[in-house]
Amino acid sequence: MPTAERPSPSPTGDGAAGTGHLTPDGPAPAEVEPAAVRLRAVTDGVVMLAGLSGLRGRDPDEAVLALMALVEQAFTAGRHRVEAEVRADDVETRRTLQRAGLRPEGVSRGRGTNGRGVPVDLLRLARLVDDPAPGEPGAFLGMLNATLPRKRLIAQGLVRDDQGRVLLCELTYKTDWDLPGGVVDPHESPRQTIQREVREELGVDLPVGDLLTVNWLPPYRQWDDALLLVHDLGTHPDLAARASLQRSELRAVHWVRPDEVDQHVAPYVARHLRSVLADGPGELEDGLPV
Repeated sequence: MPTAERPSPSPTGDGAAGTGHLTPDGPAPAEVEPAAVRLRAVTDGVVMLAGLSGLRGRDPDEAVLALMALVEQAFTAGRHRVEAEVRADDVETRRTLQRAGLRPEGVSRGRGTNGRGVPVDLLRLARLVDDPAPGEPGAFLGMLNATLPRKRLIAQGLVRDDQGRVLLCELTYKTDWDLPGGVVDPHESPRQTIQREVREELGVDLPVGDLLTVNWLPPYRQWDDALLLVHDLGTHPDLAARASLQRSELRAVHWVRPDEVDQHVAPYVARHLRSVLADGPGELEDGLPV
């Protein structure tokens, strides 16, 4: 197996960067190899599909077959990963790559340029040697898993005292206060998230009660849309006094009266809390009852 040279970045998102040519066991069939589309070495075991502009204007089915032939050529030569980069707005090439079994992996912001030299985003796709080939069992579901939206899920808890006040956390990384909780980690349930966050940030274990609201959050500042679940954590008048705060995350915790919440939290949190405290459990969109 040859030693690959590390390529330089592709300036256009055409996947044409690099100087380390793959040494194939044999040439791909001429009838399915698009002009200019080729394999370039990236590192040991990894190659890139370069010259993807050679796909433009070709019959879509023929282009897919050509890419699949190059991918199989790489795997036959002992490579374990074939990758490609395309401009995020090049829908036709992206679809062709996906039909050839390359799954989207992420976006590199501003890494490419368009014809006018303006920075554009690049989409990275890849297929591994043990990924099911197009048409094989599991290939379709694997592609769906890689391409369907992944909405953020946030789980928080509502703690009250015997005066009806709400416990809010004063955070180190933003000015707005918030309910205890956080983003649900992969393969973690919302209840597990609340238990973990309360234990980490407040140093206590609280039973997670009923689900109070499911709230859809539209984009806000730097955040994209998300679902927010709020569970009832019960009434614990002594919690602020006995909490052992994680100082890297929390400056303090405060008991806040419902009519004072707006002074401390983001607008969407204020709407959310007003709906929960006034209307009780229910489904919300942007903090308002559906």
